[in-house]
Amino acid sequence: MTLGYDKSLYILPFDHRGTFQKQMFGWEGELKPEQTAAIAGAKQVIYDGFKAALAGGVDKGKAGILVDEQFGEAILRDASQHGYCTSCPAEKSAQNEFQFEHGEAFGAHIAAVSPTFCKVLVRYNPEGDREINRRQAARLKRLSDFLHAGNRKFMFELLVPPEAAQLQALKNDRKQYDAQLRPKLMVQAIKELQDAGVEPDVWKIEGLDRREDCVRVVEAARRNGRDQVGCIVLGRGENDAKVRDWLTTAATVPGFVGFAVGRTSFWDPLISWKEKKISREQAVNEIARRFREWVDIFEQGNQVQAA
Repeated sequence: MTLGYDKSLYILPFDHRGTFQKQMFGWEGELKPEQTAAIAGAKQVIYDGFKAALAGGVDKGKAGILVDEQFGEAILRDASQHGYCTSCPAEKSAQNEFQFEHGEAFGAHIAAVSPTFCKVLVRYNPEGDREINRRQAARLKRLSDFLHAGNRKFMFELLVPPEAAQLQALKNDRKQYDAQLRPKLMVQAIKELQDAGVEPDVWKIEGLDRREDCVRVVEAARRNGRDQVGCIVLGRGENDAKVRDWLTTAATVPGFVGFAVGRTSFWDPLISWKEKKISREQAVNEIARRFREWVDIFEQGNQVQAA
């Protein structure tokens, strides 16, 4: 198969699991069936927002969803039936070290769901624990090989959290880390993972403030003949203004093909609906509006790129 995916890709991600359970609903431990149903119901509101965005003019051929099996199995089924681009996570939620959600049965689950993309979220700092990085890379190579052997697409969400010593050197200033150090570490991480045999079709990347850093990330993602590999920007739960800045910057860079902005799209409307401050329909419409806004920003940046 040809490695990569260089078409436009505008994703509404709501594959959060621990975040919904603990932060949105305040539930700990094993969920009761009615609690699982409540979270699934909240995710249905987001999915309806996605469909409303399509009805409002977002191109179906460019848009997609990212949702988990645990709370979104029915949504994944419906989205596949409608021909939408679907992505499903393979990682166990809220782990510092990548682990398969379904252990050795990961392949059977991917085959059963058959998403457009199998997605992983991985925390990988090249200057972090070498043994953890090595173990993660070995598991991820297994997944990469499995997916490409079955002609399936692989989406890799790369998070590069700071090591204590890195932050200390910057006087514990997280903004300085994001601006000065993280871009270089991301490039290094991409290259290390590629060298370990991990071959994503799409890299899902934390937002970058400078265009030249976006260019360097694409160069790393596309090095040594990986010309079709795409990059998309993730929202990281940031405020609207920050997400707009990241999208505006990335959209002008060839190789950045889209975005995956989740919590900034749905969190506030969903909380307001849950607290009965707005109706379900209002929540759906607000999620759709926000998603359409990100699409518009990215398309405008693409026009600048084309010019």
